[in-house]
Amino acid sequence: RGDMRRHYGIPALLEAGFACFAQAGRSLNNDSALIHEQLLLDVAEAQRYLRGEKRFERVVLFGNSGGGALFSLYQAQAVSDPAARLKDTAAGDAFDLGRFEMPAVDGLIQLATHLGQGKLLEGCIDPSVIDEGDLLSCEAGLDMYNAGNGFRALPETSKYGAEFLVRYRVAQSARVARIDAIARQRIEEQRFFQRQLGVTSMEALTQRERQLIERRAFSSSYLQIFRTEAHPGYTDLTVDPNERDIGSYHALRPDIFNYMPPGFGKLVTPQAWLSTWSGHASRASVIACSPQLTLPTLVVSFRGENVVFPSAIEAIYQASPASDKQHLSFPGDHLGLPTLREPNKEGRPPALSAVTSWLKERF
Repeated sequence: RGDMRRHYGIPALLEAGFACFAQAGRSLNNDSALIHEQLLLDVAEAQRYLRGEKRFERVVLFGNSGGGALFSLYQAQAVSDPAARLKDTAAGDAFDLGRFEMPAVDGLIQLATHLGQGKLLEGCIDPSVIDEGDLLSCEAGLDMYNAGNGFRALPETSKYGAEFLVRYRVAQSARVARIDAIARQRIEEQRFFQRQLGVTSMEALTQRERQLIERRAFSSSYLQIFRTEAHPGYTDLTVDPNERDIGSYHALRPDIFNYMPPGFGKLVTPQAWLSTWSGHASRASVIACSPQLTLPTLVVSFRGENVVFPSAIEAIYQASPASDKQHLSFPGDHLGLPTLREPNKEGRPPALSAVTSWLKERF
């Protein structure tokens, strides 16, 4: 959903002598209906343009944040035999990637890359929500913002017990599964009426009856996902520890932001939920795609992250089967900017210098 034509890394890459192709995908500024499988065609078109019309011999994908999972999925599909590529979306809609030209690339840079939007959300979705139709519904025993579970009023740090964290993670996964079931039910209801459109008995119905079926066949609704700002690491800095500030990517007060309209994956179609934001159903998963990512790989992380925690960075690096792989870390937050605890340390310049050095050595 971000406009990568304005990415902060472009000037450094150009100054180092590398050509850049920066792209805005079809879901610019709005991923409420984003289907990752379809988005791969935008990446494929860029590769055809660069390899064909522009005649570049070598292309390296530079995946930042969620772009890392997108590019991982692209490369995994690109190196697969067309007959073995995905034949549908995560929601089960026919979408045969084997019909499209998908040029593989020569290298992959993962900059502040998380495990995928689905896995990211699974880590910060609030498991204390009891009723998916009620923003304020809450099971106190699973509320990380409940003092009885170890929460302390910010900016004081919280302390959650090991048993609570285990129950919390299990409940987060269970909530994702619950929303998956709701999404699939809504999709199946719509498909039921779509199937009615093709049967001859429709001719025997009244105009009003046909009209109602048609409306049900083509109408859809959004899922409203309440409270997605609830990663225990936001307030307990001993959870997956690094050099981050207390708070989340969005707010210094995640306990308040958790109840506000903005945030990750808050309003999505059922199809987009399954393809993009479900930690169980989305195929845009770096770890799931890793077995096919044997190309030279550079993992760049920031030590002040409150989006991509150290365990995720380590998992991405360890999962890579590439014989040529490297992990480098730098100060700074998710955007490479100084943290409050280290206001004089910016991660962007040294990180981009390392990226260009890595590129020069190989390409």
